[in-house]
Amino acid sequence: MRTRALVLTATLALAGCGAPVVPDFTYYRLPRAQPAEPLAAPAFADPLVVDAFSADGLYADQALVYALDPDAQQLRQYHYQLWTDPPVRILQRRLIASLRDTQLSAQVTDELPASRPAVRISGIILRFDRVPVPGGGWNAVVALKLRADARDGTPMVDDYYRAEEAAADASMKATVDAYGSALDSIYAQFKADLRKHGGAHAG
Repeated sequence: MRTRALVLTATLALAGCGAPVVPDFTYYRLPRAQPAEPLAAPAFADPLVVDAFSADGLYADQALVYALDPDAQQLRQYHYQLWTDPPVRILQRRLIASLRDTQLSAQVTDELPASRPAVRISGIILRFDRVPVPGGGWNAVVALKLRADARDGTPMVDDYYRAEEAAADASMKATVDAYGSALDSIYAQFKADLRKHGGAHAG
């Protein structure tokens, strides 16, 4: 009886040693945006309201997305590599911060009563991929549809924006840094397009 108990104990101990180790979850934040030079005077008299971005499928989830091929025709989600918040919120907050730094308006916010006159900005995430590069390495690819409507609902900007940045190395952090650079590039172009219409709405 004692021998059987010893055998059972040893078997359980060996089974425990062979159990797979579950990786820890790692959460990522985007790096700080590059400082933007503020305008001498606001381009818009109306407040700028940035809604939460929208996204379908993989991009609506918190997991980072990666491609299996350079053309990004096959995509997967990482199981343990996650954003701190859903990308629809991360990109919204980064755009708000970028617009505030540039001082396109005296007020940039994420919410305002519908009755208040404002320029309302919306975005759709079309791509937010970590893509392998032939020969080694990774690129961060970002594609967005951004729209800005004047107080009367007239679209001032309604366009597609895309940027691709190479990661400094194969680490996930390097790719996350590249995402930040790609977004800064897109937001700079969007702000330039938005500013072209600001004079007519500066009051």
